[in-house]
Amino acid sequence: MLEEKETSAELLAASADDEPVKPEKDRKFVEALSRGLDVLRAFGQESAILGNQDISKLTGLPKPTVSRMTYTLTKLGYLSYNTQLEKYQLSSGVLALGYAYVSNLRVRQLARPYMDEFARQTNMSVGLTCADRLHMIYVENRLPPEASLLRMDIGLKLPMATTSAGRAYYCAVSDKRRKVLDDALEVKYGPESWPEKKEGLNRAMEDYSKYGFCLSLGEWDRNINSAGVPVHLQDGTTMTLTCAAPSYLVSAEKLRESTAHQLSMLAGDIESLGV
Repeated sequence: MLEEKETSAELLAASADDEPVKPEKDRKFVEALSRGLDVLRAFGQESAILGNQDISKLTGLPKPTVSRMTYTLTKLGYLSYNTQLEKYQLSSGVLALGYAYVSNLRVRQLARPYMDEFARQTNMSVGLTCADRLHMIYVENRLPPEASLLRMDIGLKLPMATTSAGRAYYCAVSDKRRKVLDDALEVKYGPESWPEKKEGLNRAMEDYSKYGFCLSLGEWDRNINSAGVPVHLQDGTTMTLTCAAPSYLVSAEKLRESTAHQLSMLAGDIESLGV
């Protein structure tokens, strides 16, 4: 039941035009394609190898439908079948799509030296993320010299509601888009957890309105303090820039009083590059 609710919530927030996705009311919507993509999205950091039954549980799709989808995706080179485990995993066809996006993301190349300098000065991990439904995905991560903490691989997904990256994105988008996110997050978390998550997002809105940045102080990981600010690209895309460190290295007070303000200035420098 939980998996079905989360899938529904993710689909609601999937649209790029600030309208919730409602397949039953959209005659142009190709539901078979949507289901095939949902099968691919079922594979993540914690579920790299899946059988048809696993995918059915994660997506809420009937097992016969999943079987047809995995067969087709395997034939097309997006999945590969492990005969020993009798399960599927992502194949190189998916990698090609992801690489094409990341490699052509010009802001990554231009922002790196600025991020490297910020990481060196603050001794914090610095990340650049983009939105993906109800998550944020790392497209770049830079570390201070000789640091091994908080290494976030490209492609790592973060929850939107509890991270500084997600909160910065949530605060920076239009009211219409924020309403879509609110409705989807409410479905995702349900009546028991949503009020707490919404309270955190409301605090983030207050911080963003006053200071231009958002914080996550042990709310995603109790040992991590982080700040996030939006980066507005010329094509209209909103990304987020974050800095993070273990709480024993960077206190909440230091983050709020100085480092987060520096991060806001860094975001302005990156926007001024004209990407």
